[in-house]
Amino acid sequence: MSTKGNGNRVRVLVGTRKGAFILESDGKRRDWNVAGPFFGGWEMYHVKGSPVNPDRIYASQTSGWFGQVIQRSDDGGKTWEAVGNEFAYDGVPGTHQWYDGTAHPWEFKRVWHLEPSLTEVDTVYAGVEDAAMFKSVDGGKTWAELSGLREHGTGSQWQPGAGGMGLHTILLDRSNPGRMFIAISAAGAFRTEDGGASWQAINKGLLSQYIPDPDAEVGHCVHRIAMHHARPQTLFMQKHWDVMRSDDGGSQWREVSGNLPTDFGFVIDVHAHEPETIYVVPIKSDSEHYPPDGKLRVYRSRTGGGEWEALTAGLPQEHCYVNVLREAMAVDSLDRCGIYFGTTGGQVYASADAGDTWLAIARDLPAVLSVEVQTLP
Repeated sequence: MSTKGNGNRVRVLVGTRKGAFILESDGKRRDWNVAGPFFGGWEMYHVKGSPVNPDRIYASQTSGWFGQVIQRSDDGGKTWEAVGNEFAYDGVPGTHQWYDGTAHPWEFKRVWHLEPSLTEVDTVYAGVEDAAMFKSVDGGKTWAELSGLREHGTGSQWQPGAGGMGLHTILLDRSNPGRMFIAISAAGAFRTEDGGASWQAINKGLLSQYIPDPDAEVGHCVHRIAMHHARPQTLFMQKHWDVMRSDDGGSQWREVSGNLPTDFGFVIDVHAHEPETIYVVPIKSDSEHYPPDGKLRVYRSRTGGGEWEALTAGLPQEHCYVNVLREAMAVDSLDRCGIYFGTTGGQVYASADAGDTWLAIARDLPAVLSVEVQTLP
């Protein structure tokens, strides 16, 4: 659903290694106000707003010393409240212990991803490292694990990727409240049809040469999956290598890397109004995490993959050696869809014309971990 342009505002939520930042503009998206840092000095792994209440924002605040805190704002980021005591510092620096009713709590490192409900203002999901999923129905104050995921029969085969074994992607199906898609690095993609009580691995068609069984059911390093809300059966994936597509809810995947200069990368996203228009940022290789030839280029496909065009106007085309991490791209829902991404060099770029031209709307921030967008009335 599109939103008219000039009468709206856009809020870009940026999580970095040293705090969170909030950037706001009107519908023209030319001039930006930058507020922050909020929680300066803390890693802000993910900051995301509610699609139900634009004033509600959740943030994953973490530190190797003080542990994991979930922050919530109910006034668009002006003030914050620490919620989720289960995730808080528990007497031992750097531990995040979950008491699941047994005598021995298990520990996780951090919350990678927060996904507010599409319909319920106080419902929010959390994906953590090591891979597990939680749900809160009271705005993040208390949490319950969706334990069916960790009890999946393949769990013993999951392995951490280079960045850890994080549950980094949660996609909600607007047409089916019980269906969700998740991705774990390095386990693969999974789907639930019953709200998280049970899960199915959805990795057929993926091929990973660096694991013992290249086409195994699990063990694939999925970096990101994306979906257009109007076509929830069509999924796009940026894998460790390969850009992939599924048209049956992940049951079968096929490669759509096409003419990309390299099919390694971290981010992938879909145009707000064109379900066949997708965006990726190719990185040179899994050992050289920077753009090929030192040129920062976003690639767009208007055909759902296969055929790609380089988008360069306004982006540095020499001596650029930044990375774009898996959570660091988002789109708005204005008539001329806006595309946003952040870099490990601390730049946040925006395009108000679906990627044709780019503008740096913030520079010299700490390394960007996540970028999310809210379209405001």
